[in-house]
Amino acid sequence: MYIGYARVSTQDQNLALQHDALRQAGCHRICEDKISGAKAERPGLSEAIALMEPGDTLVIWKLSRLGRSVSELIATVQLLQQKGMELKSLQENIDTSTAIGKLLFHIIASFAQFERDNTVENTHAGLAAARARGRIGGRRRVVNEEVQAQARKLRATYPDEPASRLCLRLNISRASFYRALATASR
Repeated sequence: MYIGYARVSTQDQNLALQHDALRQAGCHRICEDKISGAKAERPGLSEAIALMEPGDTLVIWKLSRLGRSVSELIATVQLLQQKGMELKSLQENIDTSTAIGKLLFHIIASFAQFERDNTVENTHAGLAAARARGRIGGRRRVVNEEVQAQARKLRATYPDEPASRLCLRLNISRASFYRALATASR
């Protein structure tokens, strides 16, 4: 029997694409998570594995939905194999019930890890180069002199107005609003 597993990283992302592909692949049941792949505990994945019996196959849309690192992917596949279960990834066309599928799984998982490590290295190199030029990473501060003046004026004009409404007028967060007031009073 095929059991599907679908995952997206945030609550506002949609699982429809993965659900459609898993249903088309013949999954009788689909478990899901709306949680980052970096989280070790994924209730939907645990539920999918708990539903499976020896001989069943866990079907995923893409390897990245199962884990973020080679070691994590391999550990999951080893757990499945210890229980007499297999893995099938639709996008990479991998089926660990075959010898070639097992080989392809390890090769593709290694490339995925390489790509992730390479991205992290490039990001760190870019940040180091920016720091060397005197630039600091992170978002720009919204609290400039103009915002400070507008925040002071709005607070003085509308002292009983909730901060959230004043923030909407300025198009800034509450934290930025209070930071503007605090900075302006110094």
